[in-house]
Amino acid sequence: MSAILNINQRNAVLNSMVGWIEKKRTALLEANNKDLETYVGNDIAMYDRLTIDDDKIKGMMKSLKELALAEDPLNVERFQFAHENGLHISNRTAPFGTILIIYESRPDVTIEAAGIAFKSGNNILLKGGKESLNSNLVLVDLWHRALTDHSVSKDWVTYLRYNRKETQAFLENPSQRLDLIVPRGGERLISFVKKHATCPVIISGRGNNFVYVDSEADQQMALEVIINAKTSKISACNALDKVLINSGLKNKDEFLKKLISRLQKNNVEILTDGKLGDCKGTSKMKDDAVWHEEFLDYKILMGEVDNLEEAIEKINLYGGGHSAAIITTNEKTASFFMHSVDSAAVYHNASTRFTDGGQFGLGGELAISTDKLHQRGPIGLQHLVTNKWFVKGNGQIR
Repeated sequence: MSAILNINQRNAVLNSMVGWIEKKRTALLEANNKDLETYVGNDIAMYDRLTIDDDKIKGMMKSLKELALAEDPLNVERFQFAHENGLHISNRTAPFGTILIIYESRPDVTIEAAGIAFKSGNNILLKGGKESLNSNLVLVDLWHRALTDHSVSKDWVTYLRYNRKETQAFLENPSQRLDLIVPRGGERLISFVKKHATCPVIISGRGNNFVYVDSEADQQMALEVIINAKTSKISACNALDKVLINSGLKNKDEFLKKLISRLQKNNVEILTDGKLGDCKGTSKMKDDAVWHEEFLDYKILMGEVDNLEEAIEKINLYGGGHSAAIITTNEKTASFFMHSVDSAAVYHNASTRFTDGGQFGLGGELAISTDKLHQRGPIGLQHLVTNKWFVKGNGQIR
């Protein structure tokens, strides 16, 4: 990779991208229509992620504008120390080097995730799925136009048109420097990358999020949070999959009746663990394996727990480590829940749908990590860096 681009060059390219997306809006929509027409399958979450419309284009442009205005994440001093022998030691942020983003379905990743990686001074390799090839090729061409506008090498953004076998070979024996891989997609893609990669991988994307309705919950609030978290965008990794209801909830049967009715109006299939009693309009889950599933569909599983500790234990056993929420008026109960649940984001009286880089004030995200190294939850501009030590002396020896 060539020398790191200075901040003015990086910002200029990002601003040019905004202009090119606006100029080539029609071509982008036409390419996306080709992808939608040739898509085969009944995965509504993938189809939703594949679709580009005016709102998504606005979102791409907005993310690029915000990135261009953001502070430079490089060369930020994190620590400094003056040694007794006169050495000055500091730790500063630095680029990873070359990042491979391998993803399914979502052409907007070609803009938003790549934009964050580019602003962070990284060389970018993109490997999108075949279902979004036409859209991705248009977007990569726009990257190359923006880079050329400022006499920057096109090699800063490269699209890899590899099939599965070629991708596996590249992961196992990269033909060029590769410092970090970020897979964006389902569990099969993530497992594939983890199995074959020979460099660090940031695991992103799996949800299986829980809401626990405590015995002291505001029940109207619980209804609104559950409906929003489940139905506002079923293709999102921060969407709700499981609801746990405390057996001591006052007027529990009436609450369940209202909740089931609201879910049915939103065409949500409702499964239960069998402990809630005879709930009309629901069906009993087949086995405990369902607790592990991330649905990404109009489907939800509801179960009953006897206390807070049981709810926490169940979430930590089955959850995806992404997001979990408690609905309660008891601050002490909420605090215990939030400190005990092992998820990247924990909520008190709010929808899990807020687990998002933009909503968390990061100005966008590369991914939402469910790992604990090196960053957990939404990975924003300031997180997509590593660090290096700068040591200045005047001839010191040890």
